[in-house]
Amino acid sequence: MSGVILVVDDDPVQRRLLDAMVRRLGFEAVAVDSGEAALAALAGSAFDAVLLDLVMPDLDGMAVLTRLRDQACEVPAIVQTANGSIDAVVSAMRAGAVDFVVKPVGIERLSVSLKNALATRALENEIRRFKRAREGTLTFSDVLSRSARMAAVLKLANKAAASAIPVLIEGESGTGKELVARAIHGSGARCAKPFVAVNCGAIPESLVESILFGHEKGAFTGAFDRHTGKFVDATGGTLFLDEIGELSPDAQVKLLRVLQTGEVDPVGSRRTVKVDVRVMSATNRDLLTEVKAGRFREDLYYRLAVFPLALPPLRARREDIADLVRHFAVRFAAEEGKRIRTVSSDALRLLAEHPWPGNVRQLENAVFRAVVLAETDELTPAEFPQIAARIQAAPALAPTDLAFGGLEPLLGEPADAPLSIGRPGSAAGGCALPLRGPDGHVVALAEVEGAAIRHAIRHYRGQMTEVARRLKIGRSTLYRRLKELGLDADSLAAETGTAEAEAADAPGVVPA
Repeated sequence: MSGVILVVDDDPVQRRLLDAMVRRLGFEAVAVDSGEAALAALAGSAFDAVLLDLVMPDLDGMAVLTRLRDQACEVPAIVQTANGSIDAVVSAMRAGAVDFVVKPVGIERLSVSLKNALATRALENEIRRFKRAREGTLTFSDVLSRSARMAAVLKLANKAAASAIPVLIEGESGTGKELVARAIHGSGARCAKPFVAVNCGAIPESLVESILFGHEKGAFTGAFDRHTGKFVDATGGTLFLDEIGELSPDAQVKLLRVLQTGEVDPVGSRRTVKVDVRVMSATNRDLLTEVKAGRFREDLYYRLAVFPLALPPLRARREDIADLVRHFAVRFAAEEGKRIRTVSSDALRLLAEHPWPGNVRQLENAVFRAVVLAETDELTPAEFPQIAARIQAAPALAPTDLAFGGLEPLLGEPADAPLSIGRPGSAAGGCALPLRGPDGHVVALAEVEGAAIRHAIRHYRGQMTEVARRLKIGRSTLYRRLKELGLDADSLAAETGTAEAEAADAPGVVPA
């Protein structure tokens, strides 16, 4: 989906119509029937825009706008008015609304209003983020994420920001390790002090000591001036050692000494220099494996990894892709002088299907190329030809990955054999959905659907976005079917271990 829209209207007919129109435009919709319900929804979930009726009993639209303004809520609000009164519209705009529509609104007018609201919000957020980046005051609000896994990591990082504890950030290349480090620094007591980043993999081995700890004039050939070193530069603030696993054994010994004593010995100097530095480090390697292999000092590892954080790859938090794409599109459009207003829902679905081995950095480069290629104000799948080609070239999904497809009997099966989707030992991975019951009759479609949903939730361990994507249905449709079938997603996810044990005892049968 290209965004989540909150629809607020006390009229059930209007509410259903707006909900349907929003979904037709490619957005996800959440509908509520009162101003109080709208405020509660905004407090508990992230929305990209609000479609707000002005005339409602109890808490009306103007009161909701006032509350949102008092709470510094930045979600753009589009108000609906029945009579198009100029006074009502002016009052609403003064209260913080970004646009208005007259009931009954047409789908074309609603489309333009929503796209403009989302584009304006993205631009405003990008300007604020750019200003904070320039001032070195990035915080966790600048880390774009709706993912539950990423939220858990950021919650831990927020706790680390309250102290000077050494943090080791692990994760694949391109997952945003430096951004998280900057957010920790910007949210802590040292935010007004320097944040100095050093890429350890880019430092020549012969210059590690000089660059990190400094040198005196004439200390070695070519030392024409005195150099203070990165530790001294970061005094009072944070030193971020990126790709820490690339340091040589000799450099690891010297770094360990500095961490133990809090003092550096500049090359060629006869005295030590006391430093007060918070050290954060990052790596795309498994440092414990490096320790066991003897390539990284164990004592240094435990000095650095006092508070370890593991960032999930982008393929494990696909719900973040839409926000990241809009963020990059706004930035590159401004840099390239292009007028990009929106990203189509088809383009977002295409990008959500890609595995992104290069993570956020690869996505950033793909959007940059798309902005350069764009000839209109909308990014569509046509601007991502390489991604589309790779997805088309990917191997076909196994039968268990299809959404209720392949209900035909397996070729070559005897007529009286139990009908199923997949069979033990086949490409389906040893899973089978029975199509014929004990009485010999074909089972009801609802039973097959329920078994498939139960298996998907257990298989993907309760990651509902991934479940919906694999079943090729919307999240709202998935939750509606769960309710209709009387299933509980949390209970099914908790039964993962039990289901795996049952599968081991009875191979080829999907727990139902």
